[in-house]
Amino acid sequence: MHSWKTVFWLFGVNFYISMFTFGGGYIVIPMIRKIFVQQKQLFTEAELLEMAAIAQSSPGAIAVNLSVLAGRRTFGIAGAWISGFGAVLPSFLILALISSCYDAFRTQPLINACLKGMEAGVAALIVQLVADMSAAIFRQKQKLPHVILPVTFLCAFVLEIPAMTLLLFWCCVSLGISVIQHGKGSRV
Repeated sequence: MHSWKTVFWLFGVNFYISMFTFGGGYIVIPMIRKIFVQQKQLFTEAELLEMAAIAQSSPGAIAVNLSVLAGRRTFGIAGAWISGFGAVLPSFLILALISSCYDAFRTQPLINACLKGMEAGVAALIVQLVADMSAAIFRQKQKLPHVILPVTFLCAFVLEIPAMTLLLFWCCVSLGISVIQHGKGSRV
């Protein structure tokens, strides 16, 4: 049976990791590796990589998913809940503080100008990401990725077909092509 000391440690370490890591879920992996694998030896690096793959493929934030999985591995279902709460609480508190002061900050000309600049910066990053991803798609030798981008854009913005419908359609098309290719490969 684990002690209350373990419960508080698990909450505290996940709170700490969440509070002081910026840059997304992939930044959390080295922190969890350092604390859970190297210092406490609660699981192996292979187990951490397995958990990271599961956290990445599961819905939700990678950092929270990985914290929950590390907590479960350490302290069972109760550890998953404790770790999840510890990982989410800092973001919740920061957003609550910012929300309560947002109107006061928003009316300040300097803060308003900074927020407008941040909007422009985020828009530029999104455009760069789309351009880089598009270039990578068009470098591929397969024909389907060349079709998906323009057809999806046309369907979403011109025909106003919902994104979920398009996603499900392309999943079915990709699955169908994979089944056909697998069938051809097994006959050879």
